[in-house]
Amino acid sequence: MPDSPSHRLSLLNRDRIAALLFLLLCLYYRWQTEHIMILPGDELEPFTARTVPKFLAYTGMVLALLLLFSRSDKEQLATPFRMHWPRLIGFLVLMLLYGLGLSYLGFIVATSLFLMLSFYLLGERRSTILWGASFPFVIAFYWLLTHGLGVYLESGSIFQM
Repeated sequence: MPDSPSHRLSLLNRDRIAALLFLLLCLYYRWQTEHIMILPGDELEPFTARTVPKFLAYTGMVLALLLLFSRSDKEQLATPFRMHWPRLIGFLVLMLLYGLGLSYLGFIVATSLFLMLSFYLLGERRSTILWGASFPFVIAFYWLLTHGLGVYLESGSIFQM
């Protein structure tokens, strides 16, 4: 029965609510990319300060729409309010601490700790995975941004003597 209340409820599950919220976030982020200042004369350049943020916004919108309109037959997702609230609150606290600690600890340490604690919060307990999936990738990403693209990243006030 397509018009039954249980069928209508199953169309609104937590995956679709998350996709809708992510789509709204990406739309807002895309709107904010227009406020990014670009240098005079760069208006006609193929790559500007707005290029990567716009790409991220559009990619997020496409992924959110794919998730929003995908078919889900998972019965455990039928109710939108059965979420993992402690995990969600844990991630919000981690993001807040990351933002606060970035200028003090620096990009490499703060981002690596953020990734390690995020993996731990998701249930990963093997130390080789926790260390191996955080520090090497963050160091490689740091090197690529600073040396390859010339982007300044915070080194941390704790390391400046």
